[in-house]
Amino acid sequence: MNPWFNRLTSGSLVGLLFLCLAWELWLAPLRPGGSMLALKALPLLLPLFGILRGKRYTHQWTSMLALAYVSEGLVRAVSDQGASQALAMAETILAMLLFAGCLGYARATAPSRTVKAVD
Repeated sequence: MNPWFNRLTSGSLVGLLFLCLAWELWLAPLRPGGSMLALKALPLLLPLFGILRGKRYTHQWTSMLALAYVSEGLVRAVSDQGASQALAMAETILAMLLFAGCLGYARATAPSRTVKAVD
């Protein structure tokens, strides 16, 4: 099995996690000193270990989670200005990479695609 999709998923998940924290705490928070919007990074911790271990089921449901970050990034890319707008575009790109990596890994590891040993 090619681990490329799992690496893409792992890298984009970790990148999205750090981007969400840095964005809302230091780079462009809604309020000076950080905002409670940094809590949006918490759902990204739920699939972290399953993704790093290459669990197919985790990749499947994480693809649905990624869509929430795609939509949030698109909304803020249109409505925000300045640094926050650029960070929103980065969030959208990372979330789309996460979505694509999850789907690719789930498809590559599908039971119908695995070769069964002939007895």
